[in-house]
Amino acid sequence: MKALDEMSLSAEDWRETPVAVQNFVKVLWAENQELKKRLSLVEEQIKKNSKNSSRPPSTDRLAKKKSEKSNEVKRKRGGQKGHKGHERHLYESSVCEEIYVHQPEVCKDCGTELKGLDEKPYRHQVVEIPPLIPRVIEHQLHELSCEHCGQKTRAKLPETVTKSSYGERLSSLVAWLSSDYRQSHSQLQQLLQRLWGIKISKASINRLRQEMSEALASIVEEAHEKVKSLKQVHSDETGFTQGNGDGKNPTAKKGWLWVLVSEAITVFKVALSRSQESAKQMLGEDYQGIVVSDRYGSYNWLDVNQRQVCWAHLKRDFTAMAERSGVSQEIGESLLRYQQRLFRWWHQVREGKMSREQFQLAVTFLRRGFKQELETAAALPLEKKEKSPLAHTIRSCQQILKLEPALWTFVEHLGLEPTNNAAEQALRPAVIWRRTSFGSQSEAGSQFVARLLTVVTSLKAQNRDVWDFLSSVCRAVRFDLPFPSLIPIELQPP
Repeated sequence: MKALDEMSLSAEDWRETPVAVQNFVKVLWAENQELKKRLSLVEEQIKKNSKNSSRPPSTDRLAKKKSEKSNEVKRKRGGQKGHKGHERHLYESSVCEEIYVHQPEVCKDCGTELKGLDEKPYRHQVVEIPPLIPRVIEHQLHELSCEHCGQKTRAKLPETVTKSSYGERLSSLVAWLSSDYRQSHSQLQQLLQRLWGIKISKASINRLRQEMSEALASIVEEAHEKVKSLKQVHSDETGFTQGNGDGKNPTAKKGWLWVLVSEAITVFKVALSRSQESAKQMLGEDYQGIVVSDRYGSYNWLDVNQRQVCWAHLKRDFTAMAERSGVSQEIGESLLRYQQRLFRWWHQVREGKMSREQFQLAVTFLRRGFKQELETAAALPLEKKEKSPLAHTIRSCQQILKLEPALWTFVEHLGLEPTNNAAEQALRPAVIWRRTSFGSQSEAGSQFVARLLTVVTSLKAQNRDVWDFLSSVCRAVRFDLPFPSLIPIELQPP
């Protein structure tokens, strides 16, 4: 019995122990083993951070500052020797409103009168913001009575004048500041009042936001359809609360903000599900390209050869294993060594220090050893409902093994990344928005969030002006003009 070894009792001493005491010891031993399992699970939960789980870095605890080594050279603050300096940006003289020329009259040493002209004078510019005054255009519609019948007739607005009380640039500014800069209704109200002296109600701000959201609906849908046709996309999702202010979420389902990222277009959408059905709606049920994602089951409907599993997520899984004890630690450390070697080679390929052919050959041998390590771990004995740290390690290896071909898709496909960093980076502004606004209160609010995130993120990737684009959208919807497109020219059909 294992208990005898732990207690350093001989077999003879154990036989001489009264039966009642033996039974009591056995009960205590069983309880001790159960408490050890529970303690190991609790310790693992406490150790979770952004490096060994899906938790964001903002949830990490503040680490203690490492003590400086005695032989380490302490550097001074600021730019180091050899660092390329950055000078203040100077505007072209042609855009300066005023230019003053200052010339010295006499030598500062001997007082002799100075003559001539400096062809490259030192330029000092003072940048100032002029007083911001709103441009208010008033249209007076006179109403006159007919001398013949007495009917009153009021003049109509010209077709070139919007019926809205707020112009295109102001309306688009409200939408832009609400999304890209995450300003609330109250903050927008105060900002417009203090900067421009514009008095606007919260109800009007909300109407302008909804006007922009509805105007963007077809533009975002067109961009979404385009992304579905691309050969490679990154996909991810994060929680996003959607309330029941409009009665469309009576069961208080958890909302999820989905994202599809391509090189030039990024599409967001809020759904009340994280299921395969939501993934199919985002990607399209007949999607033929390659999807870079994590191991979440919503993507399991895709053929394994259409997937690239994120190695950054795998690294977190392996780190969690390595931070456990015993066999789990050995498995995790071994898998981490494979991952580190793979990333070292990948960085060499990107830096041009290793050819793609050399990389593919090296990965062939690495993959063989990596798979064998997973198979050995997955074959370890495991009880059906066991919840120990080792059980978590074994199950993780079993799940990764099922997707093993999807770990190496990037090796054969040029331009494909081994991580899903693009999607995670795209979600960061959305996460900040979620934290400051606590999500949305209605479906319309979720649509506003998704559509504006789609437009702003895509335009930034294409180096296009957000304010100008939103202004043109507002103008198009008000005067029945053609809508601009989020799809760059090079991706549009001929």
